[in-house]
Amino acid sequence: MSTVSEFILVGLSDALEVRFLLFVLFGIIYLATMACNITILVAISTDAHLHNPMYFFLGNLSLLDILCPTITVPKMLEALLLENKVISFTGCVFQLFFLIDVVGTEIFLLAVMAYDRYVAICHPLQYMNIMSMKLCAHLAIGTWLAGLFNSLLHTSLVFTLFCDSNEVHQYYCDIPPMLALSCLPTYSRELVILMVAGVLGGSAFVVTLISYICILSAILCMNSERRSKTFSTCGSHLTVVCLFYGTTISTYVHPSSTYSPTQDRIVSMLYGILTPLLNPLIYCLRNKEVKCALKRVVSQVRAALKR
Repeated sequence: MSTVSEFILVGLSDALEVRFLLFVLFGIIYLATMACNITILVAISTDAHLHNPMYFFLGNLSLLDILCPTITVPKMLEALLLENKVISFTGCVFQLFFLIDVVGTEIFLLAVMAYDRYVAICHPLQYMNIMSMKLCAHLAIGTWLAGLFNSLLHTSLVFTLFCDSNEVHQYYCDIPPMLALSCLPTYSRELVILMVAGVLGGSAFVVTLISYICILSAILCMNSERRSKTFSTCGSHLTVVCLFYGTTISTYVHPSSTYSPTQDRIVSMLYGILTPLLNPLIYCLRNKEVKCALKRVVSQVRAALKR
């Protein structure tokens, strides 16, 4: 069992000027992320044109993109502004648990969204019958429960390893820097973690991959006008999938012996801070229905303010 009661997050600069610049930069990114994703949630919930399975899942993605930076960024901003780099053992456990929960849920959700696009493009006449609201609700609940189960397994394997070292070379508690603190061999635990991630994450990846192989095959058989419209609809989701899988694989799929704090910080900022901001921008820029819904929301807000 661990003898550590708290951890010190040492992944950020000690220079006052650099800390202030980082505080302003990440503060602006965090606020922009909240504003973009909350706006999309409001648009989806209030606009009847977006009450369909695709946007139901997009709403779940926006919720995850709100939760992901909220788990890590406020503590990072506190450390930058107040130099309070200490996090309690319990706080670290909960931070890692909720982070892995959100990351795992997003992996499964992206697979569900890929399947939704497959049904819409390859079986358009049966789409509403197959993707009923009951099935969508079950799939959404299933993704959140799978993420929770995945996080429970990973967290229980990580937080039984520490001796006296408590300096975490990261701006939040995550699996690679926590494993690097162990004074005991971690090979067997890393193997179990990799197997769990391989089975659960690999299954989601296979569903996503097969769905897009079928989608691309169907798109190639369409005429040029319909092909362009369909690819525009799927392109945003495919961009999000590539961005998310690329950064998460770079972060988690490697042994702790090859852990590089500098590289890990850069990659984790991509999926933990920038990706939640880029996701709504990608969907807004490539999706006319979302653009129109957002314009209607803005118009309603303006009209309400003028009263």
